[in-house]
Amino acid sequence: MFAIWLRSPLKWALPQLALFGLFELHYFQRSLVFPWLMTGQSKMPVAIMLMGIVFNVVNGVMQGGGLYWFPNPDFAEGAAYLLRWNSLLGIATFLFGLAINWHSDHVIRHLRKPGDTRHYLPQRGMFRYVTSANYMGELLEWVGFALAAATPAAWVFAIWTAANLVPRAHAIYNRYCQEFGYEAVGQRKRVIPFIY
Repeated sequence: MFAIWLRSPLKWALPQLALFGLFELHYFQRSLVFPWLMTGQSKMPVAIMLMGIVFNVVNGVMQGGGLYWFPNPDFAEGAAYLLRWNSLLGIATFLFGLAINWHSDHVIRHLRKPGDTRHYLPQRGMFRYVTSANYMGELLEWVGFALAAATPAAWVFAIWTAANLVPRAHAIYNRYCQEFGYEAVGQRKRVIPFIY
């Protein structure tokens, strides 16, 4: 996406710049900050890393194309577009999801003391309502992005995110129920508070 932004004549157009900034904020944190904060010693298979790279390159091109090659015609409104209800709600939803995601990652990172290898059931923040609060935050981010951008590419990404994270949240819920018991998990849902 950054390369597409650099080469675009629309790089300073306000709606695209705002959405580009949200996208880059998420991936700056996820690719440069998040790894440095990790404290575990677990290894990641190279195949998983390569699949992540391929997916992110394809998605970056798709989202960049949705903003700069085939933009929403309403982006021509400039700053006024960002004051539309879908933009305001979308940006607020994205930022709310980002805050949940970052806080949930913080909670997970601090479940263990150095040298501890036991598993714990997260209890703080949105983990009081769902067993996969970090996934809930990420899902909110990309639904918010899709609302704000209103492009087919953004909605495809939001749907893909749900198709990827909801089954993973279900598996984590089941694992927590097996490991800690249904009583410990309590009324928490998987990824959407009070619903699923």
